[in-house]
Amino acid sequence: MESTKSEVYFVFMNYDPEYERLRSYRTKRGTHELDLYLSKKHDELLANTLEPHSYKKTMSLVIVDGFAVEITDDQANALRSAKEVRIVEKNQELA
Repeated sequence: MESTKSEVYFVFMNYDPEYERLRSYRTKRGTHELDLYLSKKHDELLANTLEPHSYKKTMSLVIVDGFAVEITDDQANALRSAKEVRIVEKNQELA
């Protein structure tokens, strides 16, 4: 049975030498290039792994190579199988 309830998941990526190279530049231009690189990389992963318009990326995380996305449990499992992905975890809200 397919899960249809979307929840926020955090997706963290495997080691990427280009991310490390861009992150080492501590300039305004370097920071902007890193933001663009990560946003495009994360968007491409989602587009290649999930159905169009079935998810909502809420943010890219620059300090770690990752992003937050609203997806179903089934979509989280699909992302877990992508070779670029290190870990996928459901957001845990503290009470």
